Amino acid sequence: MLRTSALAALGTLLTVTTLGARAEAVSYALDPTHTFVAFEIGHFGTSTNRGRFDRKQGTVQLDKAAKTGKLDVTIDTSSINTGTEPFNKHLQSKDLLNAGDFPTAKFISDKFVFTGDKVSEVAGQLTLLGKTLPVTLKATNFNCYESPMLKREVCGGDFETTIVRSQWGVNYGLSFGFPDSVRLVVQVEAVKQ
Repeated sequence: MLRTSALAALGTLLTVTTLGARAEAVSYALDPTHTFVAFEIGHFGTSTNRGRFDRKQGTVQLDKAAKTGKLDVTIDTSSINTGTEPFNKHLQSKDLLNAGDFPTAKFISDKFVFTGDKVSEVAGQLTLLGKTLPVTLKATNFNCYESPMLKREVCGGDFETTIVRSQWGVNYGLSFGFPDSVRLVVQVEAVKQ
């Protein structure tokens, strides 16, 4: 009888401890002043054209204990900024991003891969020009810290991938030598809510 009671008490203790230690996802909001999506594409094999999207918003759900996460980012395609207004206008045109008909691009992920306690990649779906295809962003850096200014936890890092733009129907310039590959470089920081 004593052994049965001890086993029951141990079972109850383990159940309570397990429930108390259950991992929980934490919500974060992208910090627009520390989050940028930039692109790089070769220019006739001579130099590299670069630009970034200035307006974006999104949320992150991160469960560091369970090593899972979700990400939902919306990018305003008309906010592309190369530092040259005529180039911005051409990128926004129907030749390329068609920002008039497709004002946003979206990246949604529910697969975070961890190496140790750090996010090492985020796999998801990129919607551009109304077409959705898989994309995996590889982390070159990831960290969480307590912001001394915000007095809240901030998590983020640097991520990159290369996409084949023609898969989304962005074909302009292929016939006269512009590459099909576009490197995306993503700097992101998100603030705990």
